[in-house]
Amino acid sequence: MNIHAIELTTRDGNQLRFDCTDDQNLLEAAVNAHIVLPAQCGQGNCGTCYAEITHGDFTLGKHNPSALSLEDKEKGGTLLCCTFPHSDLHISLPFNHDRILIGEIKSRNAEIIAIETVGENTLRLELQLAADEDGNSVAEFEPGQFMELEVPERGIKRAYSLSNTGNWEGRLEFLIRLQPGGLFSTWLKEQAAIGQTLLVHGPKGAFGLYESGLRPRWFVAGGTGLAPMLSMLRRMAEFQEPHPARLYFGANRAEDLFCLTELKTLQAELPQLQVIYCVWKPDESWEGFRGTPVDALTKDLAAATVIPDIYLCGPPALIDAAEATARAHGVPHKQILIERFLPA
Repeated sequence: MNIHAIELTTRDGNQLRFDCTDDQNLLEAAVNAHIVLPAQCGQGNCGTCYAEITHGDFTLGKHNPSALSLEDKEKGGTLLCCTFPHSDLHISLPFNHDRILIGEIKSRNAEIIAIETVGENTLRLELQLAADEDGNSVAEFEPGQFMELEVPERGIKRAYSLSNTGNWEGRLEFLIRLQPGGLFSTWLKEQAAIGQTLLVHGPKGAFGLYESGLRPRWFVAGGTGLAPMLSMLRRMAEFQEPHPARLYFGANRAEDLFCLTELKTLQAELPQLQVIYCVWKPDESWEGFRGTPVDALTKDLAAATVIPDIYLCGPPALIDAAEATARAHGVPHKQILIERFLPA
């Protein structure tokens, strides 16, 4: 068995090193060295652990082609969860050092303090973190990150993006799409109640705001892909960041749109924010944009005088189409930030 030296360089120029054997994937080897890199499925399906290998030989194992495009693969792109080294490797990570956890992922108890239906098959779930051994309940995470929620003694664990921002009170807010027949969805729909306790693992994930001066930020969300967008826009409002901002939020029918009051409140706090509601199958009374968020994005990119940073979150089909139109309109790869939601 050969041991290879792996060198990681983050987007902000920090470096980390660990060893990896031939039969280990890079994600597992990093964890063994107490370096927890952003990842979600661990099986090559979600694309969360995307990185670029700039030097060295490796094998890319079985993965979902939608999680790694052929174009990305041809320029050295890989998924760390299914990459096995044949030599020392140099790897460029598409996120900053602050998205890497050194040590173990935190797990804490949290009580359900609110659960409500906000749209068809969509719930808003609010949790209150229990105090830790030091008596602190602070909720520390970056906007755009997710946490894994586990039902104790049921073996049910799912990842969901946070929709609020870090806070001293220990509040965590999620927007959750109920999946027909899904284990966690069924538990939420039939058994979850205020006062029950969940186990919370995280925060995790590399998705989040990309600091690039005052370049416009355009956010494209489908369904509960709205959650991390809300978190990032709420952070922008808290910090009164002046970037021009647009949110494209889509649904099949007007009645499927949700969090309209929250978005109106957000626009009052962030006056430069434009919200473009997109309805694919509207009735005659709909006065907003008719079409998908990708249709609206395509139209606006064609008229844009400054190439914006594009944030995409939602179902893979929406993400793939939005990414394709962004690239077709000349948006550089590093200005397209992606989080895919996979049914579970």
